[in-house]
Amino acid sequence: MRNPIYFPKVVNEMPKITDPDVVLLATIAASLKGDYLSQRAHWTDSPFEWILSCPSRQRGKIGEQLVAGWCAAKNLNVNRSPDSEADKIIEGRRVEVKFSTLWQSGGYTFQQIRDQNYDFALFLGVSPFDAHAWVISKALLYKHVIGHTPQHRGAKGTDTFWLSFGVTEPPDWLKPCGGKLGQAWEILKKWKR
Repeated sequence: MRNPIYFPKVVNEMPKITDPDVVLLATIAASLKGDYLSQRAHWTDSPFEWILSCPSRQRGKIGEQLVAGWCAAKNLNVNRSPDSEADKIIEGRRVEVKFSTLWQSGGYTFQQIRDQNYDFALFLGVSPFDAHAWVISKALLYKHVIGHTPQHRGAKGTDTFWLSFGVTEPPDWLKPCGGKLGQAWEILKKWKR
């Protein structure tokens, strides 16, 4: 005797939700869906859109890989840091990479900025069809971010900081550090040996 063949259910025959609490929750979820999908609508056909579906920890790694690839393509020496105090060694300088995608508010938010052993931070922000970068010395971060803009409240508020600003409105102190990728490149190419 042959084993019976089972065919998957047709989509129209999806099971119905019968639990009233689940129906209520599903109704609320359906009402929220448009808010979240419209946030991503302007990313449609962007080469960076896929990054939005990655968890934040992966996004940080992707940012590091984008920076490393971009710098290597520009003929800069890029190596992995021998410790966790910096992300990359670029032309002999210890660099911490911070990455942000464009927020719905029209700005970038760079998070988890810590006082670690690095010389510069390279902030990379990607928008649907544009990208921005800033090369910031540790001294400048001390002056404006580290110790000034805590990311968390309470005891943890003293070890992580963040910087958030509109893409077209970076703080005045940040303007000499880059903006467009070409402006950041002008800073980085001076490091070339």
